[in-house]
Amino acid sequence: MSSGDGQQSQALTKPAFSEVQASAIVDSVFGLKVSKIQPLPSYDDQNFHVCISRTKDTTDGPNECVLKINNTESSKTPDLIEVQSHIMMFLRAAGFPTASVYRTKGDHITSLTSIDSGSEIKSYLVRLLTYLPGRPIAEIPISSQLLYEIGRLAAKLDKTLEHSEGQHAGQIGRKPEWRQGVHPGSQCSNQLSSLHRENFIWNLKNVPLLEKYLYALGQNRKREIVEQVIQLFKDEVMTKLSHFRECINHGDLNDHNILIESSKSACGDAVYQVSGILDFDDMSYGYYVFEVAITIMYMMIESKTPIQVGGHVLAGFESVIPLTPVERGALFLLVCSRFCQSLVLAAYSCHLYPENEEYLMITAKTGWRHLQQMFDMGQKAVEEIWFETAKSYEPGISM
Repeated sequence: MSSGDGQQSQALTKPAFSEVQASAIVDSVFGLKVSKIQPLPSYDDQNFHVCISRTKDTTDGPNECVLKINNTESSKTPDLIEVQSHIMMFLRAAGFPTASVYRTKGDHITSLTSIDSGSEIKSYLVRLLTYLPGRPIAEIPISSQLLYEIGRLAAKLDKTLEHSEGQHAGQIGRKPEWRQGVHPGSQCSNQLSSLHRENFIWNLKNVPLLEKYLYALGQNRKREIVEQVIQLFKDEVMTKLSHFRECINHGDLNDHNILIESSKSACGDAVYQVSGILDFDDMSYGYYVFEVAITIMYMMIESKTPIQVGGHVLAGFESVIPLTPVERGALFLLVCSRFCQSLVLAAYSCHLYPENEEYLMITAKTGWRHLQQMFDMGQKAVEEIWFETAKSYEPGISM
């Protein structure tokens, strides 16, 4: 969902490349011939699913891939895009189902492509990633066991990135793999400093920055709830940030960024496993409790029993990284705050890009109702459900 650092503005231009133009980029920049191309949904970037032509002289390389074209604001931070790409490769090498990054004909990870928009020349960073199989988790009924596994995945992701900062920091700087081999390379590990995105609107610690966009909601009960959440965040979360444990967050483990594939169990039931983790554009330094709060919020979106979701995700997360009492005490407000971020910024973005409203308002279809329910129940009642559910996963306690 990233729109670059700083506050969103109308200066941001979402790419609007045609399929013909996108195919030409794949050919000219990456040296691959396109047999089929179709657009994929996106927030403020542009993505294409690309099928590559095969000839007797080109039997190597990808069959399917994703062409990712960053918006104009994100394209101004190439170091950030590069470190996100290197981290994807680091995680893939560590066993996570993340995409590979294909290099350009000039042996680079990204390429800056310029296009004449009529009134000015605009430049966009482009990358080519492997196409990951599977369906978005939003498309299936999510069981409690799958919610547990998603929570566990979120924690393992952050834990692995924590290790990368120390002994494996140099590995992040290596050039990404083409197939199985990893090209040796040298890249400063201090690239990670680009993940300190102080005014990044999607980082949970920047919830107060939402005040600038509240006008997009109009004057109504929704706005009143958001204003109350922002004030509570200032009073009860901002004062505790120094007590949270810091880490690198994926920051957007939503129900469309986690892909799953199914198989049949011995008794014939469908068994799901994660086949892809998408969209590292919102990656930044944050806190462990941010990651679990963001994951809980997005897993609630399509659930028929949204309040119950949090306990299962929390149990999975805490099986890897147990939260401290201070972090647990902030979880309710952090989930509410992420709802506010998603709902307010979607409303704002719809003003800018009304043609993309269907995708932008995915969260809003149920999000306002879930936020209202949490607010009506209150922190104590919701926490009781979450924490009791999480406790039921502890050894020796029957579910």
